[in-house]
Amino acid sequence: MLSATCKYGIRAVIFIAAKPEQKNHTGLREIAENLNIPQPYLAKILQILSKKKILHSSKGPHGGFTLLVPAAELSMMDIIDAIDGRDFFDSCYITGEKCNFEVPDRGVCILHNDLRKEKVRLEQFFSSKSIEACALQLKKYPAIRL
Repeated sequence: MLSATCKYGIRAVIFIAAKPEQKNHTGLREIAENLNIPQPYLAKILQILSKKKILHSSKGPHGGFTLLVPAAELSMMDIIDAIDGRDFFDSCYITGEKCNFEVPDRGVCILHNDLRKEKVRLEQFFSSKSIEACALQLKKYPAIRL
């Protein structure tokens, strides 16, 4: 459903949000080592999130990443939109065309009528999960690695 890139992006953003000193930049190496993500791969992911105005990045010895959007206002769906886009939620798996969730399928897609409800439910689920709530949950269980 979600790409590995997207899952890594979500984990990295939650990690940044969960840092007690959120005002300070979190370095790429620290994120990569703590989350066990290859650093070059993570750098590309965080660059995408910076271009999409979700993260702020700064270079230099005290550089790194901070949230550009407050964690309370940032949902998991925002990260999914930035990295994977909406194809999973909007495209038909059979025809590849954009699904019309308002109109029942006319027999072209055998999955449309059943899946449209689930796609809407999943989109609502990811939209309802704030990064702040995920970070707070993570802080309750420090043994959990994202």
